[in-house]
Amino acid sequence: MNITRSTFLRAGLAAAATLATGAPLLAQGKKLVFATEGAFPPFNMTKPDGTLYGFEMDMLAEIAKRAGFEYELIAQAWDGMIQGLIDGKYDAVIDSVTITAKRLEVVDFSLPYTTGGSTFAVMKESGIALPGTGTSINLDDAAATDAAIAQIAAVLEGKTVGVHVSTIQADFLDKYLAPRGITIRTYPNGPDVYQDLSNGRLDAAMASATNIAAFLEKNAETATATGPAFSGGVMGKGAAIVVQKGKGELADKLSAALQSMSDDGTLAALSNQWFGINVTPKL
Repeated sequence: MNITRSTFLRAGLAAAATLATGAPLLAQGKKLVFATEGAFPPFNMTKPDGTLYGFEMDMLAEIAKRAGFEYELIAQAWDGMIQGLIDGKYDAVIDSVTITAKRLEVVDFSLPYTTGGSTFAVMKESGIALPGTGTSINLDDAAATDAAIAQIAAVLEGKTVGVHVSTIQADFLDKYLAPRGITIRTYPNGPDVYQDLSNGRLDAAMASATNIAAFLEKNAETATATGPAFSGGVMGKGAAIVVQKGKGELADKLSAALQSMSDDGTLAALSNQWFGINVTPKL
């Protein structure tokens, strides 16, 4: 399935019309239940008292205000989170889930609220330096991709790369580096990846550039980002809120609020607050 900017544009126009009607989203008194991981900084995190916070939590609060619904947040392990949505355990997932053709086969998405590449992190003492640092590679460019992967694989030969399971980064590693003999180790959550990287049990880690930036904010003296930022292809079309197939009313309401927040600068302001840069798409 191919998803294009025109697809999002049509969805945004339909969503804006839906928001304008002010029609009730839910039966009186019912709250929408959103699942998140609470362990993917700075998108979503958990305080010692169990409170969920982060960029997505602030964004959701504003979405709910504009769309006119009440909600509750629950923490769920990433592995199996989408299946839980499909099974009806909650109404939506807000966990930096990237829109991909494979996922669109089983769920629907709102408009995207962040875009950005994925790259690698290493410990400085390892001496590992991947070629292409500071550049961007679109995976839809086969020639550039093949050249970059060949160079990266040469540096990572005999080494182990860690990644959060069932993510677009895991798909990338399985497609491009595992066939070249690079050992890929998956983890149930992001913090475990970084813990093993810091403790020397991994040679490198791969994650979204924004997630790695959050890790480096606290570990700048000992760790660094390296290699190109990859986008396109298996990296998808940006992160969005996930809903069940057939829940068009909910998806439209969420998209309408996101469109409104994009139009008036609220979404960009939240991005700058949490990431230090604007990683939101032009909707």
